[in-house]
Amino acid sequence: MRIIFMGTPEFSVGTLEALVEAGHDVCLVVTQPDKPKGRGKEMQFPPVKEAAVRHGIPVFQPRRIREIECIEELRKYDADVMVVVAFGQILPKEILEMTPYGCINVHASLLPKYRGAAPIQWSIICGEKVTGVTTMQMDEGLDTGDMLLKTEVPITSDETGEGLHDKLAEAGATLCVKTLFELEHGKLYPEKQGETPTAYAKMLDKKLGNIDWTKSAVEIERLVRGLNSWPSAYTHWGDKVLKIWKAKVLETGEELLESGQTIAPGTITRVEKECFYVQTGHGELGIEELQIPGKKRMSTGAFLRGYHLEKGEKLFN
Repeated sequence: MRIIFMGTPEFSVGTLEALVEAGHDVCLVVTQPDKPKGRGKEMQFPPVKEAAVRHGIPVFQPRRIREIECIEELRKYDADVMVVVAFGQILPKEILEMTPYGCINVHASLLPKYRGAAPIQWSIICGEKVTGVTTMQMDEGLDTGDMLLKTEVPITSDETGEGLHDKLAEAGATLCVKTLFELEHGKLYPEKQGETPTAYAKMLDKKLGNIDWTKSAVEIERLVRGLNSWPSAYTHWGDKVLKIWKAKVLETGEELLESGQTIAPGTITRVEKECFYVQTGHGELGIEELQIPGKKRMSTGAFLRGYHLEKGEKLFN
């Protein structure tokens, strides 16, 4: 099929590569504009553009895809279908209906669950045991189009946002190739989504990672995994910000001081050689890997060999 591919981040690259490998004619890649990055603020290609350049595919980088000149530019390519994977802009009706097969989207959840910008991370944060990828026929809503095919991916007990991202990117690439094959041969039977049973998977920001120690150890541990590797969960110790990269849950009840009072959430309850434990709203959380400003990620054991922590100290948000 003759395809216009629309995508921007690393998650999209696998699908683009799979379409090329499957023999499709990807005639144009549409992606977000280059952005400055790093201390030097040098302009950097989006990951999808880098892949397109490797394959010699023309690249179009509109600031606003809705502008009439952008729409007319796409029309010139006379594509059979558009494939959209985490592009980053809302498409107008003129684009959604431009090609004979419309716009096929690869979404990283089992729709109608977790519509939105960050379904991978929210599925971990919310404690799902299974997620997956859905291909859908796009409409003017936000991830509300008719579902085409699905594939499930289990979420392991130690799954991180980064690890699940890679699994779903691979699953999505395979599913997209299968979807286009069945679409071209008239084997697809679109299914309406219905109402979503989950909250909208809103975009991540750094504030989301600020640990609220009144939450349970289970909830905080899921937050740590879901936000690994970006934007990361963090807390404050004195004047330092501690990024928490790995933690474990101890399902203990509220502990008591000798006076009979409960221990306040955020209080360090134990300091061992390779781990320290923090009281939460329910249970204790063992901190196994962390990072302080100006340093690389390290095991808690390595941290404790350079810094002194005591039972009774407080972490705060």
